[in-house]
Amino acid sequence: MNEVTRILDALHAGDPQAAAQLLPLVYDELRRLAARKLAQEKPGQTLDATALVHEAYLRLVGKGDPPHWNDRLHLYAAAAEAMRHILIDNARKKRSDKRGGQQQRVAWHDNIAAPQNVTDDLLAIDEALTKLAHEDAESAQLVKLRFYVGLSVEEAADMMGLPRASAYRTWNYAKAWLRTKLGDGTANE
Repeated sequence: MNEVTRILDALHAGDPQAAAQLLPLVYDELRRLAARKLAQEKPGQTLDATALVHEAYLRLVGKGDPPHWNDRLHLYAAAAEAMRHILIDNARKKRSDKRGGQQQRVAWHDNIAAPQNVTDDLLAIDEALTKLAHEDAESAQLVKLRFYVGLSVEEAADMMGLPRASAYRTWNYAKAWLRTKLGDGTANE
């Protein structure tokens, strides 16, 4: 039993010190994954990797009842879901009228192009991903690990316990499914 699994068991048993012991063990990996994900986002993202990891961790362990994760995969899947919700909540806030959601930022360059609306893309992806989860939970989980956590197909396959060939087939299916729902260009690698 590795250290993370031992701490997860202690957390489930109600040990108040376990949450404090867990963060240092998984922090670097979560931050690396969050940084990779945020690097793939379009410009205009106001969150940084540290803030995303801290907010996700608070959502995971700060709910009153001690959470129960079976293993590292379950923990990272929960973290991916928490990061997804944070990014979606952030996109919705940006879209709200209160925060100037209908206004568009225009860059002052000689070559002015139409601004890219990160918020609409993120919300459309979230809606499509929710539909995919109802049809094929494994594909949706793989997409979440790839898109929200920034894992490679191989890393996600290892985390999910899938053979790599199956993970690539699942990934190709999920990309095609999302492209159909979103139109070309938003569900890229």
